[in-house]
Amino acid sequence: MAAATADPSHGEKRKMTVSERSIPALTAALQDWLAGRSPGPGRPTVSGVAMPDSGGLSSTSVLFEASWPGEDAGRRGRYVARMAPEPSAVPVFPRYDLPLQFELISRVAGCCQIPLPALRWNEPEGGRLGTPFFVMDHVDGRVPLDNPPYVFSGWVLEAAPEERARLQRASVAILAELHAIPDPAAMFPALRPPGGQDTLRCHVEGQRDYYAWALAGDGLRVPIIERSLDWLERHWPRDPGPDVLCWGDARIGNIIYQGFEPAAVLDWEMAALGPRELDVGWFVFLHRFFQDIAEFFGERGLPDFLLRSDVERCYRELTGWRLRDMDFYLTYAALRHAIIMARIKRRMIHFGEDQAPDDPDDYVMHRASLEQLLAGTYRWD
Repeated sequence: MAAATADPSHGEKRKMTVSERSIPALTAALQDWLAGRSPGPGRPTVSGVAMPDSGGLSSTSVLFEASWPGEDAGRRGRYVARMAPEPSAVPVFPRYDLPLQFELISRVAGCCQIPLPALRWNEPEGGRLGTPFFVMDHVDGRVPLDNPPYVFSGWVLEAAPEERARLQRASVAILAELHAIPDPAAMFPALRPPGGQDTLRCHVEGQRDYYAWALAGDGLRVPIIERSLDWLERHWPRDPGPDVLCWGDARIGNIIYQGFEPAAVLDWEMAALGPRELDVGWFVFLHRFFQDIAEFFGERGLPDFLLRSDVERCYRELTGWRLRDMDFYLTYAALRHAIIMARIKRRMIHFGEDQAPDDPDDYVMHRASLEQLLAGTYRWD
């Protein structure tokens, strides 16, 4: 889940609370849990526990190292535990189905060639950590940062144009590979809408419910979000096309790269069945979200990177599929991100990291872009 800020320190890391769990408490809990998972003599040792603060703002990721004594002496590893945030941390989403994410990653690994972290343990009951979680191998590499956004500094910005072009094509190829999985409804039955409902309709209705939970449930009405939901109904695609497995949070910030090639695809909590344009629209919009911030502050950013026309052309070259109704899906991506960012702003206000705006529409950080999308005046390339 992307994070960004629009204050004068736009190029600096900003504090954003994701979890109130303490490192000592997490270390003790992981130590006890792993001991229960290791029946041999002696207790394994957990060390180097940390929570990265430069990535997404939804689920909690905990990095740790482990080593084993006795007969397993010399065995050691670096791991990542993925868990839901505690209720006191004002979660971004109402539900975090960690067992489903574990199953999904396992199934994806078995039916396509995209790079994924190796799964190690699944704890659907939570045990000592107090919430369901799973553990996977740590993958070495680098990730385009959200906080501060990669358009302001870092290795993507500093790369040569041909290196970024290589990264772009390899990243679009991940979507092409995922969307080629045959019979996704049979392969991923847990993602099927109830009662045979249309997947796109189910997806949009889910966003209506999410808005009601995230904001309107507290009495906060955001007019631009409600106008955007109405806009979707007036511009509904005639034929959404066949369903594919959609990654959900499809963006380069959820990929670990070695050099400029993907080494691991992360974050599956938004996965769904639906038209492939759901993924491609999100993929394009999330870069434009950061690029618009850079241009707002007078920075060049990366104006020639992940252009809508280039991504659409590359996707067609890789799949043979001509993307349809992209104006709808890009506006829908902007709407979905508006709800998420408004919820994150509410959380920041709760922890004293931000202030409530006078105008409810200013809960939407990319309000100006969304206004232009609704008016049909936004310039993509």
